[in-house]
Amino acid sequence: MFFSVPDGTFKICRDAAGIAGNIFAFGLFVSPIPTFRRIIRNQSTENFSGLPYIYALLNCLICTWYGTPLISYDNVLVMTVNSIGAVFQITYIIIFIVHADREKKIRMIGLLLAVFGFLAIIVAGSLQIADQGIRWIFVGLLSCVSLVSMFASPLFIINLVIQTKSVEFMPFYLSLSTFLMSTSFFLYGIFNFDAFIYVPNGIGTVLGILQLTLYFYYKTKSVEESLEPLMVSHA
Repeated sequence: MFFSVPDGTFKICRDAAGIAGNIFAFGLFVSPIPTFRRIIRNQSTENFSGLPYIYALLNCLICTWYGTPLISYDNVLVMTVNSIGAVFQITYIIIFIVHADREKKIRMIGLLLAVFGFLAIIVAGSLQIADQGIRWIFVGLLSCVSLVSMFASPLFIINLVIQTKSVEFMPFYLSLSTFLMSTSFFLYGIFNFDAFIYVPNGIGTVLGILQLTLYFYYKTKSVEESLEPLMVSHA
């Protein structure tokens, strides 16, 4: 016997997951604030790289365009979270440019212009596609690739944690926020029957679980190792 789920229930679950994803994403967007406080305080970008914010901006802009009614159906929450994210990334990039040395300034301005140029090509190109379904697939594939690239970027940190057996370079709250956000949008995509959302966010969820597992494993291990000399001294 099969039970059908009312469309209204799917909509409520989808909206709840999307709102949760927006809230958890905010935690990701504000996570670089301590870094930029340091940059402003020291009036220098030091050895910090601006590339992560360029990549994040490109991802947010592509996903914002995907979430618009011109591309996909009923994905307003995808559009809102990524448009807010884009504002944060642009703010960070401007602060970085202001406090960077001349060479970094020129490079960052060039990359910023390249991002907007690439977005303009995507928008103009997709609007030339008359068929709504093909347009959805075209922009959806681009957003999917962009999201997978973003979620795959912590693989370097994961490798570093395994090599050093230390979680020093893996901030817990950043990993937790990434996991919660990707899980929320994975569910949002499932309830909205949108593979371009649930596939990349499903990958992000798996990678988030891996990050948190490694964090707790090596954190617990480091605590045990620090306690071992104390245990021996009392033996």
